[in-house]
Amino acid sequence: MDFLLSLWLGMPVWIWLAFIGAVLAILVFDLGVLHRDAHEIGVKESLWMSALYIGLGLAWAGAIWWVYSAYADAGAIDPSIAGAATASERAWTAVQLYLTGYLVEKTLAMDNVFIISMIFTYFAVPAIYQHRVLFWGILGVIVLRAIMIGLGAALVMEFYWVMYIFAVILILTGIKMIVMMDQQPDIANNPVLKFLRKRMRVTDELHGQAFFVKQPDPKTGKIVAFATPLFLCLVLVEIADLVFAIDSVPAIFAITPDPFIVYTSNIFAILGLRALYFALAAVVHRFHYLKYALSIVLIFIGLKIFLGDWLFEGKVPASLSLGVTAGLLAGGVLYSLWKTRGGSTPQGPATGAPGDGSARTA
Repeated sequence: MDFLLSLWLGMPVWIWLAFIGAVLAILVFDLGVLHRDAHEIGVKESLWMSALYIGLGLAWAGAIWWVYSAYADAGAIDPSIAGAATASERAWTAVQLYLTGYLVEKTLAMDNVFIISMIFTYFAVPAIYQHRVLFWGILGVIVLRAIMIGLGAALVMEFYWVMYIFAVILILTGIKMIVMMDQQPDIANNPVLKFLRKRMRVTDELHGQAFFVKQPDPKTGKIVAFATPLFLCLVLVEIADLVFAIDSVPAIFAITPDPFIVYTSNIFAILGLRALYFALAAVVHRFHYLKYALSIVLIFIGLKIFLGDWLFEGKVPASLSLGVTAGLLAGGVLYSLWKTRGGSTPQGPATGAPGDGSARTA
């Protein structure tokens, strides 16, 4: 009992375990009930699933309020939370930071949809098998983000100047996204893909939703294991998320150094990525200008680390951060929908097809 009540990264261990248990229960329900049988996910089902996951992410804000009202007084890591005068003020500050992080991570996840779409197109993965790749990919995301956020939290708690490195990364990433907006990644020449093809036996075609199959070796005739193109697709999806995390993890730490808010906002944003993918893949061209807004958001989040020290006595107010972030992203969505009304699409190589270009490469 003492172990469950002890603090780990600013929060009692039992709260961390409860969150992980809730996430695993959601994934089991998704795979074991909603998608027990492989089937093609249509736009209507995708939108319902997206609404469900967005609802869960927003509902978690209520849990954040309760947790930080009752348990964060002793171990709060974010100075704006620790310095709150009352439990209610502390909880409301945590909710605003969580919503800002969730909003940024959700938008960055939408940007990652473009890359995933290109990967599926390159490997000619039928829609009926795409959910399997995305589901197993999310398990890797949960582990990868836990490692990266744990390391990031340890660095920030020990060396605050790391936040300035994160800030510079975000500013440069935002500028790079604007400069390289219409450049598309060359998946065929991806070094990881080339390495895997040289080091592994890979079949020429898909074998249903299997990642590995056993069949005769063409040289020896022995039955050996072969990877399928679906496995290579899964690896590239994981690599895409690793590159994506290089942007998203500094972004959320620049919003708040609190590990619990960082991790939970990350996971709830990513959980709905699979559902969101099937709705967005067909209409990515309608959100072309959202990337410009996202790049400005990254620059703003990076700059506010310096602005906090220079203008706000150490921390930009959570309400200001949430308001600016939400306003920029909403403006990007509305402007995109207005510019692409009536079926028109932006000019350039990134329009009209799944897999819109990005500053990131898979």
